[in-house]
Amino acid sequence: MSANLGRINVPTVPKPLPTMEIEFKPPSARIPGYTPMVIPPSDLEAPEGVEKETTEEPPPPPKVQLPVLDIQMPLPTAEVVATATYAAVAAVATTTLATPLFDQIKKKLQKFLQGKIDKWKQQRKKKKDSSEN
Repeated sequence: MSANLGRINVPTVPKPLPTMEIEFKPPSARIPGYTPMVIPPSDLEAPEGVEKETTEEPPPPPKVQLPVLDIQMPLPTAEVVATATYAAVAAVATTTLATPLFDQIKKKLQKFLQGKIDKWKQQRKKKKDSSEN
């Protein structure tokens, strides 16, 4: 298996094996990120000529004085009262409108189930009577 090139015998080399390709995916990671919090220095002052904004504080919530118990009870705001009223009205209306519907469904279901039970009892009684004879 060698070729003759004059006087030198050169061995024949087999064909190389095909190279293997390895699919390599580099690892990935989720790097956490954050929004930096900016803290102003403690000696920060407004520039000259800038006036301080006046803000109005909301009035304190109204209170009811109970004379017998000597207790002050805070009253809820109008927004809280309106929200509670809407929720209560919606709950009552839903219950009032849904009750007749559920009563009809309940009656039909009870009638259906009672019919099935009566039929089962009759079949059981027939089997019992036929086995006694």
